[in-house]
Amino acid sequence: MMEYRRLRDPRALTAVAHPVRMGILELLTIEGPLTATQLADRLGETPANCSWHLRKLAEHDFIEEADGGTGRQRPWRMSRIGLSWGDEDDAGPEERRAGEALARAMLERWVDRYLDASSRLAESDPPWRAAGELTQTMGWLTLEELREVNEQVAGIIRSYEDRLADPDKRPEGSRLVEMVAWGAAIAVSR
Repeated sequence: MMEYRRLRDPRALTAVAHPVRMGILELLTIEGPLTATQLADRLGETPANCSWHLRKLAEHDFIEEADGGTGRQRPWRMSRIGLSWGDEDDAGPEERRAGEALARAMLERWVDRYLDASSRLAESDPPWRAAGELTQTMGWLTLEELREVNEQVAGIIRSYEDRLADPDKRPEGSRLVEMVAWGAAIAVSR
């Protein structure tokens, strides 16, 4: 499994919590090195806007220049795949706020993408739509049980990460699939 880059700097957390930057990071992770022009085409943005966001991401070491090209035809790649943040006991208020804002932005992106894909696949590819699933349940767990469940689910999800970086590991007929899960205590009245 990959070791994720741990974000603690509120400025870096804020820098990545922008929709265009999240899109850039996703595309560079999935497709490999791309230029500002290629990113602009895929994201429906201008090359100038993508160039600006690429520079911001590079300032915080999320991405780096890849070999070949100059100017807007210069390709960029991920410095490292995978990010994590939060859960630090010594986190200050700025770090916590920036981490919560990033978590909210990512959750909204994931939910929107799930609803979008579910709708499109229902019409265009029913077998793939049927294979996807939204599951929810509640149960009374101890702190240790919650940690154990989250570790098990994360382990299952993360066991396919190597296919992001290595296309040769992708089985024939595979598609890019997003798996999102969380297990968290909720506030309830007792």
